[in-house]
This record gives sequence, structure tokens and C-alpha cells, in this order.
Amino acid sequence: MKSDIRKIVVTVEETHRESGKTVNPVTRKAAAIAVIANPFAGKFVGDLTPLMDIGEELGGYLTKKAVEALGIEGGKAESYGKAAIVGEGGELEHAAAILHPKLGKPVREVLSKGAALIPSAKKMGGIGTPVDVPLGHKDAAFVRSHFDGMEVRIADAPRANEILVAIVVTDSGRPFPRVGGLQKHEIKGEDGLR
Repeated sequence: MKSDIRKIVVTVEETHRESGKTVNPVTRKAAAIAVIANPFAGKFVGDLTPLMDIGEELGGYLTKKAVEALGIEGGKAESYGKAAIVGEGGELEHAAAILHPKLGKPVREVLSKGAALIPSAKKMGGIGTPVDVPLGHKDAAFVRSHFDGMEVRIADAPRANEILVAIVVTDSGRPFPRVGGLQKHEIKGEDGLR
């Protein structure tokens, strides 16, 4: 692997009850998180291509881990999101280099589609910093039932010379959505919006 991985964490969140009602089937979100060395910590580098290549590698790897944790085929995933936290020795642009130019294509390959933009968040922070990974439907951004998020945090990361990279995948939207908008069964999945 191009990335120098210190730690991988995979977690699944299941919601069984909401407002006193049973959620059936349960709604599930899986986060796959990598803590990697930041090769550019402590220095300014103009060419961030190595971080872009790491993003490409982690996109497929972490998405596979998240889908496996849900126990579904990639094509059955419904929403996704991505995030990165850069330790204090790096810069915000390092997160952008990992998340944006190349990470999306392998995510979409694992999920057998993904016409919509992958919602993202990036921030700087020290050990134990949390980040809310924004979520949206993978094929149609206007599906309000899938506007959501998942907080991820690792107690000992990111260190000053590290980057925490997270991919979140779900098998459903929020429990009991009631805010209208495009419904899941109405998705065309052609333009990433509807």
C-alpha cells in the first residue's frame, strides 16, 4: 500500500428504536477509518500527488471494509460520506488532496454506482478530535430521507504527523423520515440529483 497505516477502525451503528417505536428493519451505518502517516507533516510541499494517490487507494479499501461490516453487497448500499482530520503538523489542503481528486472513483466501483457527489468534511485537530461525516444518498442528492451524518472519533488520533480518513456507508436512510422530497423508489440515478 502507498499509505503508511497505523490503525484501522471499523464500527457499525444500528438503530433499533426511535421515539418509542421499533425500527424494522433496523437502520445501519458503518464507518471504516484509517489513521495514516502524513508524509508532508511539518513542511510545505507544492505537489500533493502522493496524497491524491493515497486517497485513491484508501477509497476502495475503506469502502470494502464498511460494506463488509454491514454484511451487504456494495450495490445494496444506499448512502455515503467521507471525512478527514489532519493533525497539527499538516495542513487542511492535505485532507483535500486525499478526499477529492481520486478517492471517489474506487468508492463508486465498490458500491456499483454512485451518481451523486460524495458529501465530505475536513478539519484540523489533535488526538481525539471528532468529525461528523455528512451522508447523502449515493445516486440522488435530493432524497431527503438520507440526509444524515455519523460522528467518528479515535481516542489516540490523529497525532501531529497523521491524517485520519473515514468512509461511511449505510444500508438505509434515517428511521421514520417525514420531511417529504424525492422518495427512494422514485430515483432515476442519472444526474446525481434525482
